[in-house]
Amino acid sequence: MLQSTFTNLFDGAAGITLGSFLLCLGAALILGTLMALVYTFRTTYTRSFVVTVAMLPAVVCVIIMMVGGNLGAGVAVAGTFSLVRFRSVPGTAREICAVFLAMATGLACGMGYPGLAVVFTGVMCAVSLLFSVTNFGGRRNPGLCRALRITVPEDLDYAGVFSDILEEFTAQARLTSVKTSNLGSLNKLSYDIVLKKPGTEKAMIDALRCRNGNLEISLSVQSMDDREL
Repeated sequence: MLQSTFTNLFDGAAGITLGSFLLCLGAALILGTLMALVYTFRTTYTRSFVVTVAMLPAVVCVIIMMVGGNLGAGVAVAGTFSLVRFRSVPGTAREICAVFLAMATGLACGMGYPGLAVVFTGVMCAVSLLFSVTNFGGRRNPGLCRALRITVPEDLDYAGVFSDILEEFTAQARLTSVKTSNLGSLNKLSYDIVLKKPGTEKAMIDALRCRNGNLEISLSVQSMDDREL
């Protein structure tokens, strides 16, 4: 029984029949819809992307069935995958993964292995849900991550002037950029920090003001969206 689940539907002399075509196409649509629903769990998304993920396995399935057994099959597959780079908005790592998973499901259905596609989609959806529920790979204290901006005069050696303050109030501090301003009379330092305790922002800013000559200091929530792949 298990062996028959992974049998190629197109091995017979009849090739692709109407029944096998509808079976593979229906499986691709159902599995694509399932993957799209799983993708929407605990994540931000757009309607157009979710619809694309739901329909992509069926599109790939038909393409593979139409060119199956021909020399142009490899060219068609490469062309299908190359469509990813023409999306109008750069995708996050999770979006790119969803697109490739949908294509893999469509490939399995198009090659005549709907049973394999069902098992693959079920396993990947279960793993995706598990990672979302357990916050796998997430930062332990995202609420304590901050972006710190400090303005200092040009004659101040900023290399280690704030080290003791940052060591007192933060568990991690990393200087990410230095920018000159006001015709070079000021330097603007950018740090990514992780606070040791919540509610210590004011005390840290007051201590920093004593070192930078009471110039501008800003503290904001650290966003990883623009830098995340």
